[in-house]
Amino acid sequence: MKNKIYFFFFMLFALNLKAQQIPDSSYVPNIINKAYPNLNGTTVFIDEAHNNFHTKDNRFLAFSNVLKADGYSVKSFTEKFTVESLSGVKILVISNALEENARGPFVIPTKSAFTKEEVKSVKKWVEKGGSLFLIADHMPFAGAASKLGEAFGFTFYDSFLFDENRRGILDFYKEKKDLGKHKITDSISKIRTFTGQAFKIPNKSVSILNLKKKYNVFLPDTMWVFNDKTKKFNANNLSQGAVLEFGKGKIAVFGEAAMFTAQLAGRNRFKAGMNSEDASENYKLLLNIIHWLDKVK
Repeated sequence: MKNKIYFFFFMLFALNLKAQQIPDSSYVPNIINKAYPNLNGTTVFIDEAHNNFHTKDNRFLAFSNVLKADGYSVKSFTEKFTVESLSGVKILVISNALEENARGPFVIPTKSAFTKEEVKSVKKWVEKGGSLFLIADHMPFAGAASKLGEAFGFTFYDSFLFDENRRGILDFYKEKKDLGKHKITDSISKIRTFTGQAFKIPNKSVSILNLKKKYNVFLPDTMWVFNDKTKKFNANNLSQGAVLEFGKGKIAVFGEAAMFTAQLAGRNRFKAGMNSEDASENYKLLLNIIHWLDKVK
């Protein structure tokens, strides 16, 4: 009964926050050593053709502003994925895509956000040298992107990730080896994420956000609805963020999107995302991922 009560109030809290979140347009960190000090950097395209929850000028406004401050150009990508539409793209960001007609309440099974042809086109594009930043959050976003993740060897669980206290705010520390050893994490000591999903990674990939026994994966039938019958399993040895060199290209996969946003949430407009004091290094992770994908550092 206690578990039911907890999840009931957690569900209301989470839904209330989502309804009241607005982008923090004032958030831009001070970047001392810019990748492109002359502001002539690579163009980063953010997918907006797949019913995306995060778009360049809305929930990913801070994402875009951080990259612009580092010298990048950021544009919306509004076409379906084909070999032709991707031909002029070097870096593509896909965040929380959904099937075109998807509307809440979300229940399993979640339909793919991408057609089989689109998955094949993206895979071929990466193999030939493209750089993909794929972000797929908790249910239903994990399920909607599972076919695309699978094309690169990643197994997504249409799920929610919680710690041992059934909280969704997770901290990853370098000193505790929660952060994987990679150039992406060299200058970072702590990263905070906000719920999301956990996933299984292919052998040749490197986990950036390592999950341990204290984390559990919950698999509800309906988004944000939990009870004693909700299936769950331990997240030990799974990941919430990983990178992989694939053919001539690269792919970064992360199971949580709010960590790369800056939101003002709730009636009191408290900070959630990169603008949060406890997530002060998250913007460094974002930049390091883009630098790795861009092959500049």
